[in-house]
Parts: sequence; C-alpha cells; structure tokens
Amino acid sequence: MNYESFKVEIANHIATVSFNRPSKSNSLHAEAWVEMKRIFEEMDDNPEVRVVILAGEGKHFCAGIDLSMLMGVMQFDTDCEGRKREAIKRFIIKLQDSITAIEKCRKPVLAAIHKACIGGGVDIVTACDMRYCTDDAYFSIKEVDLGLVADIGTLQRLPTIINPAIVRELAYTGRNVAGKEAEKIGLANQSFDTQEAMMAYVKEIAASIASKSPLVIRGTKEVLLYKRDHTVADSLNQVATWNAATLISNDIQEAFAAFMQKREGKYEN
Repeated sequence: MNYESFKVEIANHIATVSFNRPSKSNSLHAEAWVEMKRIFEEMDDNPEVRVVILAGEGKHFCAGIDLSMLMGVMQFDTDCEGRKREAIKRFIIKLQDSITAIEKCRKPVLAAIHKACIGGGVDIVTACDMRYCTDDAYFSIKEVDLGLVADIGTLQRLPTIINPAIVRELAYTGRNVAGKEAEKIGLANQSFDTQEAMMAYVKEIAASIASKSPLVIRGTKEVLLYKRDHTVADSLNQVATWNAATLISNDIQEAFAAFMQKREGKYEN
C-alpha cells in the first residue's frame, strides 16, 4: 500500500502503520490527517488485518499538527464572522474524525512511541488501545503553550486512561512526561530501554492478539469502548446482546478443539 505520509506493511495479520514525515518530526499536515482517517478505515475493512501497530519513522513518533497548517486555519475568504467561526468548527471536527477513526477501527491498535509525542500526537495515542514507549520518549499536551485548548481528543479520552488530577496537571502545565513516568502513571503500558526492545515486545503482543479469534477480539473491543461511555447496567445488557448474536460461531468450536488438542486455533478472518 502506497501513501504520501505513512508507510503501511501487512504481514501475518498484523498491519504496521508508520508516520512517514521524518524531516518534519512526523508532524501532520492537512493531507496527512485525511490519509490517516482513510488508512484506519481501510484497516477496519481489511479482513487480512487483525491488529495494528502504530509507529513513527525517523527520530520521533509524532510532533502533532503541522504548525503551518494551524496558522492556515486563520486565513479566510469571507469577512463574515459567523462563517469564520463555522469554518473553524468544521476544521476541528475534521481532525477529531481522523483520530476517532483509530478508535472506531474494530482491530486493536497498539501505539509504539519513541522520543517526541506532542500535542496532536497525544490526541492520537489516547485513541489507541494500548501504548508502549521508550524511556527517552516524552509526552506533552503542548496546546496550552500555544494559546489553545486541546480540542481533538486528549481532554476527552485521557481522563479515562489515567488519574484525572494528573490529566489536569499535564493539561495546565504542558510539561513533558518521560517514558518511565508515563509507565508509572498508566499512560504507557510499559517503557523500554531501546526502540528495538519496545518494537520486539509490541510485535510479540500483536502476534498474540492476531492468534486469537478475530470475532472475539472485535467484540471485546466494542464491549470495552461501550462500557467506557455507559453504566454497568447498560453495559451488561449490551454484552449480553453481543454474545446472543455471536456466541454460536465456528470460532467457539475451534477454540475448544484447539484447547483440547493443545494447539493454536485456526480462525476465519
């Protein structure tokens, strides 16, 4: 698959999606945001993909939104203040949708983060299922230093991942959180000495997920996301409905057979 701002490789049911603007610290311009949404919609639809690894080429993971793009938002073809405000809102929602495509992807997305993960980069990784990083990684809700309220996902998703009081500290100060601290506060599942060690572990986790029933993994992700936004009672009803619809599948028979025969299950996509 060929893209302008990303590299995408698929092997053994694992898609590795990499930011590929290393000369710009993998900051995302307008075309890259559109491309990212399309890629994750394609990953969702691709039956060969069971899990996605999101990584970055070059020295950094992702420096967020390209500042030239941000400055361009202030250029309008109208003198009407109402239409200017409408254009800004549509711009924000467009970026939100690009990140939400990661969350909506039915396949688990594992972020593998090295060095800078700033601003929009943090928005992006909060939409992933799991986050792994290197010790020299650093996370920053940088918008506060640019005179902005972070508006494309961090303030909405991060409080469900880590302690809300810590979210407030990071959002109010914009300070850097290094890899080991990210692991300590739960922002990262684990931090590693080197990028090579991190990628080896992330690939191992991805391979483990890819070996499971794709139907069960997709259902588990949907149930977990539903619970995040609903009560326990509503969530119990939702998972009962899910299993009533999917429990009697070829996968459950294969899983039992594989367990009894002490072998790996072989599942349809």
